[in-house]
This record gives sequence, structure tokens and C-alpha cells, in this order.
Amino acid sequence: MSGTIRMALAAAAIAGGLTGPALAQDKVLNAVPYADLRNLDPVWTTAIITRHHAYMIYDTLFAMNSKLEPKPQMIGDYSISDDGMSYSFTLRDGLKFHNGDPVTTADVIASITRWEARDNAGGALANATESLTAVDDKTFELKLASPFGLVLDTLAGLSGPFIMPEAVAQTDPFEQVKDYTGSGPFVFNEAEWVPGNKVVYDKFEDYVPRDEPADGAAGGKVVKVDRVVWSYLPDPATALAALQTGEIDFWEAPPADLLPVVEANPDTEAGVLDPFGLIVILRPNHLYPPFDKKEARQAMMYAVKQSDYMTAMVGNPDYWQECPSLMMCNTPMETSAGGGEIMLDSDMDKAKELMSSVYDGETVIVMHPTDHPSGPTALLTADLLRQMGVKVELQAMDWATLTSRRSSKNAPDDGGWSIFHTRTGVGSASPISHSGVAAGETAWFGWPQNEEVEALRAKWAAEPDQAKRFAIMEELETLMMDTAPFVMLGQITSPSAWRSNVSGMLSSPVLGFWNIEVE
Repeated sequence: MSGTIRMALAAAAIAGGLTGPALAQDKVLNAVPYADLRNLDPVWTTAIITRHHAYMIYDTLFAMNSKLEPKPQMIGDYSISDDGMSYSFTLRDGLKFHNGDPVTTADVIASITRWEARDNAGGALANATESLTAVDDKTFELKLASPFGLVLDTLAGLSGPFIMPEAVAQTDPFEQVKDYTGSGPFVFNEAEWVPGNKVVYDKFEDYVPRDEPADGAAGGKVVKVDRVVWSYLPDPATALAALQTGEIDFWEAPPADLLPVVEANPDTEAGVLDPFGLIVILRPNHLYPPFDKKEARQAMMYAVKQSDYMTAMVGNPDYWQECPSLMMCNTPMETSAGGGEIMLDSDMDKAKELMSSVYDGETVIVMHPTDHPSGPTALLTADLLRQMGVKVELQAMDWATLTSRRSSKNAPDDGGWSIFHTRTGVGSASPISHSGVAAGETAWFGWPQNEEVEALRAKWAAEPDQAKRFAIMEELETLMMDTAPFVMLGQITSPSAWRSNVSGMLSSPVLGFWNIEVE
């Protein structure tokens, strides 16, 4: 297909987002997110694109500001007992769902309960909770059974809880919700949603923002446009052309090699909006051979060379760094205890030795997302596995398909999988919220199980002293370098690009389209 035809199709897709209920005088922000939105439930999946969607249509009880400090969002007042074991929360005035119903504590408690069943940090909070009860329609109480010094941080976590109507939140947490009613600053326009093409959000006229200035995910979410349209343009050349001609206003994740073109155009700008960045990880399936054996997982730690992965995925060294920790680097819990340096420089002899000790001829299924920034990592991993004598099937798919398939516990040869790669954000600075660390009931896709890991996570969360907490983290890191729940492939920052007539972009790990103006 020629570039001209691709551009015409892109223009048609974008134009489609401007038709329908939107009026000619409406202010519309046209954006290109990093991936297609197919899965809409932020409890069912941890995909960042779904989290973006959740912040558009739902609201949260607390939220992290740009300094990662928890701040009230839907909460108006709260109090904590002197012993830190009881919390009282009161919802602020004016909260209502998109259908006009008021937000009540029944909605809050149901939403928290569903979220706790799947979320790593939520599960840790649930394990420390004695009771969560409503006092009346606006006030609820949380009582702890054991010390947990991260209650507010957990409720402000980037993965929720997102508050849904009680009837919706009663959906089985292992099934996706079918009703997308929220109370956030935008309304999801389901009628105009075209998977693989566009997502449309309309301003929620009855949303009451907080009085404080917007700051990270916290503060007043003042919406300054009437509509936001996400257009799925997986071809970078098409997205770049659309940005340069003004057919789109914002591009979430342009490849680093195209940034000089963006910066050379006086009508476009580029910058890093998420100052914390993302870690890139390789996640093996712990349920099936060979990765049900820790030796096979350890083999992957010895096989990788982070700089190879980062060069293939990002290229420009200004936007990536090596990280010898399983926790996010440049954060308080970064540690290479247990020998994390082995992930920086490949030792293929050691990798082959470990793999050969447990490998029994199985075909390893590596999922390869062709439309996602992590796509090149799958190719490198497949090559390393072949060097170790492993039979590999590299299965190409789009990111939306991968995020659905990775939830399957079927055997790899029956619609399941063996390895996927992904990026995850600043939640990976804490062993409570890090997707790859939990090894109990709320374990993330890959499903490791380890009682010692869970005990150390709980001990870490209960310890108020920072020095003692770091010592626990080093013990946990050492254990994980032995059990190898995942492999760290490096750390990146991901620049975005926008038209010069767009202002109000926030420095935040959350991509929200409040506070943004299009002139």
C-alpha cells in the first residue's frame, strides 16, 4: 500500500471520529494512543491502554500527584486512628455517575472488593483488613486486622480502585464488565467505538472537579475540550504524517528515531510526560514446562543482555538505561541484591547449562505483538531460546489479542502461551504494586506461587521504618533472583509528541486528557 493511500485511510478514520453528535463548533482533541483499545475493564487486565481508558471514564478515591504522594480525589474528609488501625472516609459533595445516579458508599465498597480480588496491592490490603463497612451513603470505615502502613498509597495506586456502580462492580472479577458507566470527567461513547479504529469520549457536563490545580493524577480534572477521539494508527509513518498536517493533535508514543522530524517542525513538539518511565520485562508462564522449573526461568536471566533489548526496542540511548534490579531503578527500593547484574551481560554457557537440565523437548510459544513497542523483544527472546536448543514458535498478533490471550491458563499448545513481554510503570517501584512480584492469590499472568515471597511482601508493607523496609526488600530481591518470577530487560522513558497549539499537558505516569486545551 502506498503512503498516499495509507494517509487517505488515516484521514478517513480520523474524520470519522469528528462526525456524529459532535458539533462543528465543538473543541475536539484527536489523539493516537500507543495501542488499540479492545479490553475495557481495568480490573480484568493491567494493560496500560485500558488504564488510560479507566482514567478517562472513572474516578478514584485517592490519586498520586507528580511527587507520588497520595491525595484525596473522590474523598472529601478522612481520619486515621492514633494506632493507624482504623480509617474513616467521607465522599465529597457532587459526585454522580454518568447516568445521573449519585455515587454512594455501596458503590465504593463493591468496587474496592472486586478490585482487591485481582490487584496485587489491593490483595495485600485485603489480607490486612478486618472489615470494610458503610456508615451511611457518604461515609465508610476500614478497620485493619494487622498493621498496613500503605492504605492511602494503595487506594491512590495507578491501577485503581476505579469506582463503578454497585451493580456493575458485583461482576465476577475474572469476567469483564459489560456496562461502562463511570463518574469520571469523560463519558465513554460506546455507540461510536470501533475496535481497531477509534474510541470516542465526550465531556461529562456534570462532573465536579476538585478545587486544587491538576497535579499528576491528582487535583482538579478540569475538562477544556468537548470530545476526545483516539485513532488507532499502528503505522508510525502514517501517524507522523497525520501529526504534521494537523489531522491529529497528540501522539502518545512516537518511535525515538522519528523524534528529530517532530522537533524540526515548528508546528510540532516532543517531550517526556511520564518522568518515571517504564520497565520492560519478560514474563514466563510458571504453570507449564519448561518454565514451571526455576532453572528454565533462571536460564532466561543469564541469557539476556539488556543493552541488546533496549537497542532493538528503543534505539536512542537517551531514552533507555540498564537496570540490574527487579524493582524499578532510580527509586528507593532499587537493589541488585542476589546478583541482578547477571541480566546486564549474557552468559550463554550458563544459560544453556540451566536450560538443558530441565528442558524436555517442549515447544515454547512466544507471543509477538507486532503493533506494540515491546514487539522487537519477542524476536530477541526467540533467538536466545533457539541458541539454547529450545523449540520455539513465535506467534504474531496485535497487542489487544495478546492482552486477552495472556489471561488464559490453557496449555501453550491449546491456546495458551509460554512467554510474553511488556512494559509496566512506576507501580513497579513497590513490591506491593509491582505486577511481576506477587506470588499468591492475586498473582499476575504467569501465576507464580511462593509463600515466602508473599510473607516478605506483607512484612515489607507492615514495616514503617524505611531502612528496615529496604532490608526486607533486599531479602525479597535475593529470593526472587533465585525463583526468577520474571526477567528485567531494562528501563525506558517514552516521549510523546503534540501540535504546538496544544497546551496543558501534565507531567504524570497517567495519560489523562483533562487540563488540555486545543487553540
